[in-house]
Order: sequence, then C-alpha cells, then structure tokens
Amino acid sequence: MLADGRFPAGGHAHSGGLEAAVAAGRVSDPGTLEAFLRGRTATSGATAAAFAAAACAAFGGLSGGGTETVGGGRISSLDTELDARTPAPALRATSRRLGRQLLRTVRAIGPHPGLDALAAAQPRGPHQPVALGAAAGALGLGPRAAAAAALHDAATGPATAAVRLLGLDPFAVHAVLARLAPELDRLAAAATGHAEAPAAELPSYGAPSLDISAEIHATWEVRLFAS
Repeated sequence: MLADGRFPAGGHAHSGGLEAAVAAGRVSDPGTLEAFLRGRTATSGATAAAFAAAACAAFGGLSGGGTETVGGGRISSLDTELDARTPAPALRATSRRLGRQLLRTVRAIGPHPGLDALAAAQPRGPHQPVALGAAAGALGLGPRAAAAAALHDAATGPATAAVRLLGLDPFAVHAVLARLAPELDRLAAAATGHAEAPAAELPSYGAPSLDISAEIHATWEVRLFAS
C-alpha cells in the first residue's frame, strides 16, 4: 500500500528530477530513462532507503505506545542527519512536504502514538524517507520492507513522470523497471544493513546533478510537476 502510486501522499505531483532532466535533453527515450533511474536509485534512492530502514527499526520499539525515540531521540537524529545530506533547499522543502503529507495519510489509516509524537515534533514535516520508515514501522513492517518501498518510490515516480512528459510507451517503461528490480533488491538489502547504525554513520551518496536541477526547476514559472 505504501508503494502504490495511488496512495494519497502527494508523490504523483513530483517527478523526482525527471522533468528537469527531460528539459536538459538528458532523458529522451527508454534507454536514457533507464540510465537516469539507475543513477538516481544508486545515489539519493540508496540514501533514502537507508534512512527509511533506520526509522522503521526505531519505530519497532514503539508498538507498546512509547514515544521516547521520537522527539529528541533516534528519529530526530535521523531527520537532522538527512537534512545535512540534502544540500539543495528545493529538495529539502519537497522532502518535508511529502513527509508531512505521508504522515497525515498514515495517521488517518492507522493511528499510532509514535506517529502523533513525530507530527508534533516536526510541524514542518519530517523528511519523506524518515516518515516512510516510521509509517512502515507503525504498520508492522520491517526495515527491509521500508527500504524496498523507498527504492520503489525513487524509481517508479520518475518512470511514471516519463510517460506523461515524453509520451513513452508504458510497456517499455515497465520493462525498464523490471530490469531494475534485481538492483533495487540489492540496494534494499544493503540499506537494511545500516538500520541499527548511528545516524551520523548512515550513507550519504551524493547526486550533484539532481541538486542543481532541482534548484533550476524551482525557478520555472510553468512546469508540469512540483519537483
């Protein structure tokens, strides 16, 4: 459910950097889309997966209703560290907007004291990977599932945007996603291995082209996607 494109968490309005890449001529067909997705999932996607897995592991201890890992604890540290790993202001704002909407949606589906505490501690919204991991934990999923969902989101969001922006054959686009599946599984397993690591030691795989493109995209007066 968390990985479903119809989940009302706002992801359908975002292209994950694909719109800017199309405008720059870097993505124009299924082959260049696949290259873009491989780069995105191996960098920002892998980082998001590690933080989602860690947030999910932290929420595993909240099933009894405790909130000690939220406020100034583990979840707060994860959010702070992810903020430091997101240098582009436009991407930080997008991540928090998506995190806020995701948290709102999951709290409506499955009320949980830990999610309430997270919403109170982060009124601007936690970063989307942190919110995703918290939601997964609150819904009874494990860190591996949270990491897989984060990587699925990193790949399918831009892929869906490519169909709308370029008019690509949806069958060809889903063939690209199918070819990516083994690599996404590998990245999810690697991310899960960081689930218990100190927040400061979690991965920081940079994607400077995505950061620059996000800042340029934010200045456009006319655009199809919010990011």
